[in-house]
Amino acid sequence: MLDHIGVQAADVEASLAFYLRTFAAIGIREAKRFPAGDSVVVGLSGPDGKASFWLSPAAGAETRELHVAFRAPDRAAVDAVHEAAVRDGVEVLHAPRVWPEYHPTYYGVFLRDPDGHNVEAVHHGF
Repeated sequence: MLDHIGVQAADVEASLAFYLRTFAAIGIREAKRFPAGDSVVVGLSGPDGKASFWLSPAAGAETRELHVAFRAPDRAAVDAVHEAAVRDGVEVLHAPRVWPEYHPTYYGVFLRDPDGHNVEAVHHGF
């Protein structure tokens, strides 16, 4: 259903570093970059190479929390995202576990990104 999503960041480079470090286990990488005023816009991709998650400079103060879930290839990758977050001092909202209220094999970890957004790595199987 979704083609891409864009998130405004107070500091694009800081947010980029967070996403690259924290979600490395699921293959997130920088795919595209271009200048935007005194900052940059950066497109991140998964293993397919398609830039579908974009970071751009914020035009104003953030007023609402965003939730974004990144698909993980397996539960070990979800656990690796959690380990990277803990290593880097990232706020963990919910440690990895099964969330049966979503469905019986929903396994996810929920984190807080540098701009206060709720970001997740999730695997939908065993």
